[in-house]
Formats: sequence, C-alpha cells, structure tokens
Amino acid sequence: MFFDKIKENLRKTKEAIDVKMSNIFADKKDIEEVIDEIEETLILSDVGYETSTKICDKLRADLKKQVDKSENAIKELLRKEMTEVLTSDEINLNNSINLDEKQVILVVGVNGVGKTTSIGKLAKLYKNAGKRVLLAAADTFRAGAIEQLDVWAKRNDVDICLGKEMQDPSSVIFDATKKYMNEDYDILICDTAGRLHNKKNLMDELEKMKKIIDKNIPDDVLKETIMVLDATTGQNGAIQAKSFLEKTDVSGIFLTKLDSTAKGGVVFSIVDELKIPVKYIGVGEGIDDIEMFDAKTFVDAII
Repeated sequence: MFFDKIKENLRKTKEAIDVKMSNIFADKKDIEEVIDEIEETLILSDVGYETSTKICDKLRADLKKQVDKSENAIKELLRKEMTEVLTSDEINLNNSINLDEKQVILVVGVNGVGKTTSIGKLAKLYKNAGKRVLLAAADTFRAGAIEQLDVWAKRNDVDICLGKEMQDPSSVIFDATKKYMNEDYDILICDTAGRLHNKKNLMDELEKMKKIIDKNIPDDVLKETIMVLDATTGQNGAIQAKSFLEKTDVSGIFLTKLDSTAKGGVVFSIVDELKIPVKYIGVGEGIDDIEMFDAKTFVDAII
C-alpha cells in the first residue's frame, strides 16, 4: 500500500526517467556510451551535475567487476548507487525520526512550499502516535498565517500558542517553549515566516528563534529544524537549503509536491551536497498523507 502510494506520487519523475532510459537501451551501445547517457538522464532529472557524476563513476567501477552488463544488471547497480547517496555515512542521521522521543521542531521554508500544511500533517502524525502536541504560530508577518495554523490545530485537536499579527515572532517562540515545558507536552512544532532566503534580517530572526529554543529547552529533548522544500523548484531548492543551513542548522527535509513534478531527482543533490537527510515526504493533499522517508523505497519507485 505504502509503496504503491509512493510510486503514484513519483509517477512524473519515473516517467521522465523511464523514457530516457528506454532510449538508452534501445540500440546496441558500448558500456561507456550507456553510462554517459545515464549520467545525462540523471542531470536532466534534477539529480545535479556533481551528484550524477559521482553516481555514474561508481556505476562504471562496479560494472568493471562483473560479467553481467545487461540492462537489468545496470539498473540494479544504479539503484544501489543512488540508494547509497541517500544513506551515506557522511549524512547526519543521528537525529533519525523517533516517534517516542520528546521533540521541539522548528519548521522553516520560503513562501509557497506548503509549510503550514506540512505542519498540520506533522501534528497529525505525532497525534496518531499518541503524543501530546503543541503548535506555535510564529509566522506573524503574513496576513492570515496565524489563523491558517489555528485551523490546522482545531482540525487535529491539538493545542496552539497563538501570536498576533506583526508581533515579534521570537516572543511567540519564547512563550511556546515555556508552555511546552510547564505543561509537559511531548511535541512542539513551531511555524515561522515563509521568508525569502536572501533576506538577511529575516534569516537573522530565525537564528534568534533557534537560540531561544536552545536556551529554554533542555538538552535531553531532541531539537530539530525541518526545512520544507517544494520538489517542483528543482535545483533552486538546493540553493534555498544552503541559505537556511547557514543560519539554522537544518537537520532534515520535508519534501512536498512530489506528485506535481518530474523533478524528484533534486532529493539526491540536496542530500549529497548538503549532507542533510530527507525525513518526511508529502504523499497527497490529505491530512494523513505524510510518510517518513525511506531511501530504498524512494529509489525503487523512480528507477
């Protein structure tokens, strides 16, 4: 059921790759030509130049060690290399998802990526796991953002710490962290403004929020900064992630809108270049349409 859902959501990315792959293997070619065309296919699927080159260099080396160089054998090796990119020892996987752990999650991302909806899905995920959830509406710059998150809180039947429009967002985070500690919640999920990644003053505000969380929340509580990325932005998503990483120590990615794009390959360049794991993916529009990311399932769904 889960794999079928992932396959459907990645259908456009898979179709884009499948068409190119079919052309690669349609005619008799030597192995070097096949690998060169696979590399081109990965680049055109938003895997990124450096990451595509790394994958194909390993593919080339592995193929030299085995006799079977059939289409199936090459695709199987390709899946292995792509999965290893997403699970490399270099990636900070220390904060792997644990639904039983107390957590404070700061959610960041630019406007239009589906950040508030993703928070609603996260709240439902943890509520379904039996956790006591508190939301913090610290996106005080965008008209309607507070009310929008309040709707999600009511829909999930969870508590919320509401800011006021144009209130200092860090003060909302301060109040929310105090409420979280005093009333013994399990999960605190903090919304933030959908700030543009090139606005220095707004990025500095994010850094200020992070410091408040570090000060008010003890070290035995897991602290996450999850960046919501819109898969349809392709390589621009990697640029956004780099900017946020400089200010907030992003610990994981929530990838949205996979069903609307052929650019799902951007996952590989983000993870490979920034060493940030994808932790959650949106698999539809419904409140329950959220899954914890699994590298092998993801790769199998597109190759």
